[in-house]
Amino acid sequence: MAVADEKYVTVKVACEMLGIAPNTLRSWGSAGKIDEFRHPINNYRLFRVRDVVLLRDRLRSPVPAIKSSERDS
Repeated sequence: MAVADEKYVTVKVACEMLGIAPNTLRSWGSAGKIDEFRHPINNYRLFRVRDVVLLRDRLRSPVPAIKSSERDS
């Protein structure tokens, strides 16, 4: 898929999709938890829609809790 065909959203829109605060998304982007891109003219952060949707789905999927006895081993 060509880069021009990709759909991108701003921090605000991505946060609305994920239900998180903007600083959380910026932190996750800096930590590499989600790929972030920069607008070539204004340097704003942008996120691929497909990455945001994948992350949203991961956030909605419960994971088994780790018992404290398993954590200490």
